[in-house]
Formats: sequence, C-alpha cells, structure tokens
Amino acid sequence: MQIGTLGSGTVAQAIAHHAVAHGHQVVLSNSRGPASLAGLADELGPLAHAGTPEEAAAADLVLLAVGWPQIPDATAGLPPFDGRIVIDATNQFASPPPHTKIADLGGLTGSEYVASLLPGARVVKAFNTLYGQYIAADPRHQAGRQVLFLAGDDADAKTTVKDFTAAFGFAPVDLGSLREGGRLMQLGGPLSALHALKQD
Repeated sequence: MQIGTLGSGTVAQAIAHHAVAHGHQVVLSNSRGPASLAGLADELGPLAHAGTPEEAAAADLVLLAVGWPQIPDATAGLPPFDGRIVIDATNQFASPPPHTKIADLGGLTGSEYVASLLPGARVVKAFNTLYGQYIAADPRHQAGRQVLFLAGDDADAKTTVKDFTAAFGFAPVDLGSLREGGRLMQLGGPLSALHALKQD
C-alpha cells in the first residue's frame, strides 16, 4: 500500500519506519512543505518521499498525526477521501506541552470530531494510547506483543488497519465504534496511556 502522513512528528516517523520496513511506500507531509522533509525521506530510503498534504491525503491509507490545535488546518482543503481509510492518532490536548488542558468537545469523542472534518473518510482511531517510543520500538517482546487498541465505525476499514499493524508485530484489539471505543481510548478514558502486552 501507499501510506500518507499528515504530520511528520514522532508518531508519524515511527509508523513510517515500520511501513517502509514492510515494503509499503510512504508519502510524508507537514505544514512546512516537502523541502523540510527531504532529510527524513532520505533516511527512510527509496520507498519514502516528501510531498504536499494533498499528495499524502491521496494515499491508500492516511495517518493523521498532528497536534490537536493543528487539526483544522491540516484537514482543510484536502481532496475527497471517497472511502479511503484515515488512521486518527491524535489526542485532544488543547494546550502545548506539558498538556494541561483537554479540549471540550461536548458529547463528541475526539475521533468523531475528526471524522466530521473528513467527509468520505473511513476513520479508525489507533496509536493514540501509546507513547511514541513504544510505537517506534519493535512491538514484539519476550513477554508478548504490544497491544494496539483501535476503534472505528467501518468493519472493513478496521480489518485493514488490524492486518497492517499486526504485520509490524502489534497485537490489535478492536474496541468497537468511534463513540464507544473512542471513549475508552481518548484522554481521560481507562485505556489512555495503557501499555500492555499480549501473550501469544
């Protein structure tokens, strides 16, 4: 598959490294433009290249991994998704580090809000409960595989993300819909920042 990243920080880089190691093409993008990503693309090798957000959003599978306040700008003006999958790895921190403020979305979960900004996308929440170093590391350990929680409203999209991440060595666990599963995973939920291993 071709993987596009909206954002190029710790989480996007970690997933991009896994993706190219497993033969996927990666299109990296950020708000600063392709030139700012040339070094990272070179580091990742010939399967990766820097592009615009529009190019990244046209990939088969798109990763949204930007700071919460940047989401409206990062998602504005993108081409129609036409059923393509977006992995939402964001957390609703409304303030920069040390992240003392959480955005109030009323009755919506974070991913329901994200989905509202991406008409036509099949949104799957994943990776947001793990610290970046756990995403970047080999998810296979002597004691088991790193559990990866995910949620979404489209069963086929979730299966694609499960297969994609299981190939990296993660142990994906489907928590249900963006509303119910998303509540468990988002900031303040019982699974936020929970790092668990699954014994095989």
